Amino acid sequence: MAQIIEQNSENHADMSAAPSDSMAHSSDVSAPKSSAGNSGLPSPLPAPGTSLPSHLEQLADRARAYVEAASSTNTRRAYASDWKHFAAWCRRQNVAPLPPDPQVVGLYITACASGTAERGMKANTVSTIERRLSAIGWNCAQRGTPLDRKDRAIATVMAGIRNTHASPPRQKEAILPEDLIAMLETLDRGTLRGLRDRAMLLIGFAGGLRRSEIVGLDLGRDQTEDSSGWIEILDKGMLVTLRGKTGWREVEIGRGSSDATCPIVAVETWIRFAKLAKGPLFRRVTGKGKDVGPDRLNDKEVARLVKSAVLAAGVRGDLSESERGEKFSGHSLRAGLASSAEVDERYVQKQLGHASAEMTRKYQRRRDRFRVNLTKASGL
Repeated sequence: MAQIIEQNSENHADMSAAPSDSMAHSSDVSAPKSSAGNSGLPSPLPAPGTSLPSHLEQLADRARAYVEAASSTNTRRAYASDWKHFAAWCRRQNVAPLPPDPQVVGLYITACASGTAERGMKANTVSTIERRLSAIGWNCAQRGTPLDRKDRAIATVMAGIRNTHASPPRQKEAILPEDLIAMLETLDRGTLRGLRDRAMLLIGFAGGLRRSEIVGLDLGRDQTEDSSGWIEILDKGMLVTLRGKTGWREVEIGRGSSDATCPIVAVETWIRFAKLAKGPLFRRVTGKGKDVGPDRLNDKEVARLVKSAVLAAGVRGDLSESERGEKFSGHSLRAGLASSAEVDERYVQKQLGHASAEMTRKYQRRRDRFRVNLTKASGL
């Protein structure tokens, strides 16, 4: 460690600067506004204002926009926060974060796992440490100084952390149809906010959508730059076109058996009373609930909605309020569809956009795990 400190102390002062706090978490339910080169994260391109031939300036601006679009807002926010955490730890240890030293990174993830990376903070989970490691690697690569994550000082330590601290994943509880119907009854149909929230819950459940996919929808194609997809309402249902990590996919949401629980009717009602014609589908309701603003909702609003509706409806009343807050989230809608739809598994897999049936089965909370009994099949 002494050798590392000696090697890094000279350039520590100007190398440990963390990204700005422009991507820090906000309590506002609208998505943060950002533009290329203004995210607080490093870019492989020349900074705005850098002297370039005039005929290349517009291309540079467009390239910066593409750099920004290469990752989601949530990813950029997490990467900025994790790099700031790593840089602050390096500063306290009198070592520099750049150029990346595998030994330093190995010591950092050890501190995260042991709860000594920051005073008063508990040990990080394995998933948090893996995310921090990814953020460090990404930031280093964007600064032109790649980190070798396969170096034994990192890889072996990380393997030991997984073996020592890894625990089974804590799955969010599924919202079943009877739960969803009870949750819908707690929403005021006479208010804009109530109409919007009904539409979000129903389309999220029936489409098996992630919370970011719900709030990322537009009323039509190519209407906003921050859109993750759009809707098209047809006679028999709704076609949702989504952009995911692996490309574009289409989700078909059919009409329900009654208007009270039909996701298409709920969306049409929200659009009509909110007087929406173009742009984000789900927006902030302002002016004491009487007006609809132009801003797209933040995906965290879906999680808040699910938790509040679960509590109001008395879902899993056998649990305390804090326990229910832990068990239910926006992901509960996806798990609810996977657990409730009694159809061929391949249709559920397609709806959720999973690459494998095994991933889909992880979402099915009520499936018969012992339908195939190998014990009896073997003759015992």
